[in-house]
Amino acid sequence: MFKRILLASDGSEHATRATEKAVELASLTENSFIQVIYAVDVDTTKNDIIHNFNSLDRDLLREERMKTTQGVLEKSDIEYEMTFIHGDAAKTIIDFANHNKFDVVVVGSRGLNPVKEMLLGSVSHKVAQRVKVPVLIVK
Repeated sequence: MFKRILLASDGSEHATRATEKAVELASLTENSFIQVIYAVDVDTTKNDIIHNFNSLDRDLLREERMKTTQGVLEKSDIEYEMTFIHGDAAKTIIDFANHNKFDVVVVGSRGLNPVKEMLLGSVSHKVAQRVKVPVLIVK
C-alpha cells in the first residue's frame, strides 16, 4: 500500500515519533522504502555557522541531530536513505514530495498552540495542504 514513504525529520522528539510511525507503515508493505529528508532552513544554518565555523563541524552536527532517527530506522529491516536539503522547511518538503513519486508523506507535528499556528502556520499544516499525496501528521 505505502511502498515509497517520504519522512520529514529534523531529529526532534516529534520527528522521532514520526519515524516510528513511518517504520510501522513501511512494515505493512513488502520491499518498502523510506526516504528521509532533513530541510536545513536559514535559521538553522545561521545558528550552525555561529557555533561551528568550519563546514565539517556543521555536517557532523547535523548528522548528530539525525542519530535518533537513524537509530530507529536501523533497528528495522526497512531500506532507507537520508538526504539533507537547504531551504525553507515547508517549501522544501512540499517541492521534494511533489517532484518525486511517494505514496505518503510522514511528518511530526511541533504542537504549536492554535493562535501561533493561525498566525505563523506550521510546517506540517503547510505540507498537508500542498502535497499531492496523503500526509500523516504524527503528534
